Amino acid sequence: MRGQSLRQAKWHRHVGAVHAPPAMRDWLTTQGSLTARLVASSETFRVKRLHQHAALCALEETGPIGLPRRERVWEREVLLCCDDAPAVFGHTVVPMSATASDWPLFSALGERSLGTTLFYDPRVQRGTLEFARLRGSHSLVERLRSALGGELQGNEFYARRCVYRRHQGLLMVTEVFLPAVLDLGATLRTY
Repeated sequence: MRGQSLRQAKWHRHVGAVHAPPAMRDWLTTQGSLTARLVASSETFRVKRLHQHAALCALEETGPIGLPRRERVWEREVLLCCDDAPAVFGHTVVPMSATASDWPLFSALGERSLGTTLFYDPRVQRGTLEFARLRGSHSLVERLRSALGGELQGNEFYARRCVYRRHQGLLMVTEVFLPAVLDLGATLRTY
């Protein structure tokens, strides 16, 4: 159990607690749709779906999505690519108890961004953002490394997560920011 706890992140409600550089802090605290900001900041934007299937929920995800213990959830992982470079790794979990009326478009997203549905549905309520620095041994960083074929520079990555509610259904999105996000041009505040 001790090894498991060392791989868990410490999530904070204030971005200052993760000591991100100013440019990364700006990305972490994007209040509107991250997808819209990535689109506005690049010439080309694409969602690369890695998988979407049932999986065992990580221990650090159980509390935020209302599970009493580790259980199977619906899991979706994507790379958000800007100008052909991965900029953000997205990890979404939805409890199995959620119904199709809670999240009607989740199963049919394919290569579309989840943000395109979350931010334009008035029934979706966004929770509080939480922030963390993930070490190279964290399971999400290991998954990211695998998705990139082992080519991942750096040993710490900044991440944020947020729980969304629609009807009675909860959904949690975790976004891990890659260094390439700092190379993107526009920092427009219109997102």
